[in-house]
Amino acid sequence: MFIGPVFTREVTIAPRRARTFAGRAVYGGFLLLLTATAWLVMTGTQLISDTGDFSRFGSALFHLIAPLQMIMLLFFAAVLAAGSAAQEKDRKTLLLLLLTRMTNSELVLGKLLASLLEVFVFVLLSVPFLMILALFGGISYPQIFRAALVTLFGALLCGSVGSCIALWREKTFQAVSVTVLVIVLWLALWQLAAYGVFGSSWGGVACGAAADAASPWRAIFTAMRPDPVPVAPLAFGALLKPIAGYLAVTGALIVLVNGLAIARVRVWNPSRELKQAVPEEDTWLKSARRAAPGQAAPAENPYDNLTDNLFALEAEHPDLAAGTEPAAGDAGKVRIDPALSAAGGKVRPVWNNPIIWREIRTHAYGRRNLIIRAAYFILFMISAWLLHTLFAGNAAPGVAQIALPLVPLLILSLLLVNAQAATSLTSERDGGTFVLLLVSDISPKEFVWGKLGGTFYNMREVILLPLLLCLYLWHLGGMSALNAFFLFAGLAVLYFFSAMIGIHVGMQYENTRSALATSLGIIFFLFVGIGTCIWMMLAFSGSFESQLQPFLAFMLGGGVGLYLCLGLRNPSSAIALASFVLPPATFYAITCFLLGQYHWVFFSMAGAYLFTVIAMLIPAIDEFDTVTGRTTE
Repeated sequence: MFIGPVFTREVTIAPRRARTFAGRAVYGGFLLLLTATAWLVMTGTQLISDTGDFSRFGSALFHLIAPLQMIMLLFFAAVLAAGSAAQEKDRKTLLLLLLTRMTNSELVLGKLLASLLEVFVFVLLSVPFLMILALFGGISYPQIFRAALVTLFGALLCGSVGSCIALWREKTFQAVSVTVLVIVLWLALWQLAAYGVFGSSWGGVACGAAADAASPWRAIFTAMRPDPVPVAPLAFGALLKPIAGYLAVTGALIVLVNGLAIARVRVWNPSRELKQAVPEEDTWLKSARRAAPGQAAPAENPYDNLTDNLFALEAEHPDLAAGTEPAAGDAGKVRIDPALSAAGGKVRPVWNNPIIWREIRTHAYGRRNLIIRAAYFILFMISAWLLHTLFAGNAAPGVAQIALPLVPLLILSLLLVNAQAATSLTSERDGGTFVLLLVSDISPKEFVWGKLGGTFYNMREVILLPLLLCLYLWHLGGMSALNAFFLFAGLAVLYFFSAMIGIHVGMQYENTRSALATSLGIIFFLFVGIGTCIWMMLAFSGSFESQLQPFLAFMLGGGVGLYLCLGLRNPSSAIALASFVLPPATFYAITCFLLGQYHWVFFSMAGAYLFTVIAMLIPAIDEFDTVTGRTTE
């Protein structure tokens, strides 16, 4: 195929994997379960009497599923593309790809499209489902087609950004975190532009129109707007007119980002760390390289003499080649002084726990983390400014207004902590150092607590800044001192849970892409998925007390999915209990939050999530050999 052998191989072997069919079945089942739950919620409190009720149901559900699917696939496309390219670099297999006859475009585009194959399948799978949903009424096929195009182009753009950053950066966590931060910052800035923060127009173009053309989040709502007049099925001009600007801008960005990756892939790789590890070429090698074609290299080759001398030394002193001491009385044999073979330079003392020493005192995750801190600090300042603006007016803001700038930053921080913890394990596997750690005398406690401590230290800004923002919210008078304590302590529990999820999944999954997708998927489900259920309850009924029963199937399905992710490879009754307790506990906590019962939010979240942390932490330490695959007994 014209894209290259990398994509051809993925297309060929993907139908042979069981996870390909399992992923499609799970995603289709999720959409069907979401629709059935919404229908039960609506029919539980309302009487369906005419076609108008069906139309309102179809329109409301479409406006729920399309943005949810888009934002979920955007982030998963970015993480999968970044993780796929970063895994090649960690395993040093990217160097082998660079040595082949593949061109830069075949390598970059083939790797990108191969990593996004599952995302493309999910987008195509949603189209016939939404067409079935259109039978209820309230939506048209052009709306569905535009929403699918917006999602597809947005996923391709985010995947391109993730692939380009992963080919640029050295470490997996750097690639994933920078990608996620760039996407969130891009969406946030264009949302602020649409609100008129940066002015009403730029060069005669309204800021709202520019935001609709550049932001996938804005474009999806433009695509879902009903057409003022019916559009013919083959009238593509009129069909694509609402999103023409978005398709043009996004297409240009896709070409630009991939063009940059294609032009710089052999400049960025091998990485600078690897180039610095290679010593400077000898004078003889330099002169040999400069020799004209057909001209002999310099007669004297110092490497030939060195090799001959080494072979002669081994033949004369076989005990040196074997690494043994010379026998007593053997005159003329050379004894190697261990001090002479020691590396020179300053020796740094290692702490009692070498794992946490490596995580904190070395550049285990790259040398240039300033980009990550700067991007996250910008997002923090945007959230703080929005909170300050809310309280600057005379009217007291509501809970929903306060949560709007705060909740996205908190969820982003949880995702970054989770990604750091997961990649701290998967990078060891990809680099081949995990096996060395298993055969060392490092105890399971040192390993697990060292990785957790390293995660919290490396993510100190990501953890501390949201906590400071919560204190600032209390200072502004947005909450009482007791509620501020509940929020502060609850966030600490969630950060601990997010890090432990990453450690637990990273210990069980050998593939970086699978570990990241599973770990981040759990965080998405517990917070974004359950929040979607609450939105459905408000949109279709507005009643909390009488609508818990329709969500039981959704909670049960979520519990099964959590158990398959957390406990399938290492079954445990505690993990099974935690998997089925977490979804209803999160649902109950969000419900109590909307009802203003903040103390029950803290107690339910702290109890359920701390129990889950303990259920994962104890097997990780006591059954370390079985969890990590050191032994199967």
